[in-house]
Amino acid sequence: MIAGATATGKTGLAIDIALALRGEGVAAEVISADSRQVFRGLDIGTAKATVADRRGVPHHGLDLVDPDQPFSVAAFVAHVAGVLPEIAARGGLAILAGGTGFYLRAVARGLDTAALPFDPAVRRQVETGIEAAGVAPAAARLAELAPGLAAGVDLHNPRRVARALEIALLAGDRPRPPALGYSGRLAWVGLEVPDAVHRRWIVTRARAQFDAGLVDEARALRERYAPDLPAFSAIGYAEAWAVLDGDLDREAAIERDAARNVAFARRQRTWFRREGEIRWLDHTSADAPREATQVARSLLA
Repeated sequence: MIAGATATGKTGLAIDIALALRGEGVAAEVISADSRQVFRGLDIGTAKATVADRRGVPHHGLDLVDPDQPFSVAAFVAHVAGVLPEIAARGGLAILAGGTGFYLRAVARGLDTAALPFDPAVRRQVETGIEAAGVAPAAARLAELAPGLAAGVDLHNPRRVARALEIALLAGDRPRPPALGYSGRLAWVGLEVPDAVHRRWIVTRARAQFDAGLVDEARALRERYAPDLPAFSAIGYAEAWAVLDGDLDREAAIERDAARNVAFARRQRTWFRREGEIRWLDHTSADAPREATQVARSLLA
């Protein structure tokens, strides 16, 4: 398990570890734990590893559905549950890497996602209300209906509030399902980067994405799909569309993209601090790849 905030080098490290182990005869494979990389066509904006980037390492968790198709944590858990036995049958090691903390937790802790109620009609009603009035009224309603559930939700995050309010409307103030526990061996590695360096990495990646054609990718996606789909909440697409519409120039879009990612990284770090058992490594250290690879090797002993 490789966790950490956006733009800390999780995917690159996962590939490096896999290559090292494959060189030792272990069929190591990577599973992306990114809730936006599951969507086809969202490549540049989600920093999806290209075929060249993967350097022959098999990848899973990418391009599973189209942007207008629903995808949930339960669907991700089901995907991983199908992949893990296949990797095991090849005598391999799965390297689950990504910044979507709920995906990582659901796999590692075995969260019973089937116990979380879901109703598309209720979901649409809640999301329509948030689009019309903003997240604050929905958050207040959630706190009133289900204070216990609300206590564990980022009340400024529209998607989190919408999902929690949906659960509250369907099932009341119920606690999250208990963790079932992953039956296999696992180890957590977390990547962190000093703040000033991390901000530079985020800005550099944002600029590289625009240089690589993010605006063209966003244009092609908007020609095919409604721009308000949940898939396009991935940072970068709104900024690219603002460039297309003449609302932002390129430099301002890059600045906004980077600022949103800095704020997002702060929320991710808060999430991962709640997880135990993570061995945190400074990814600016030359020793970090070696230490992380050794953690992976320890699972093979």
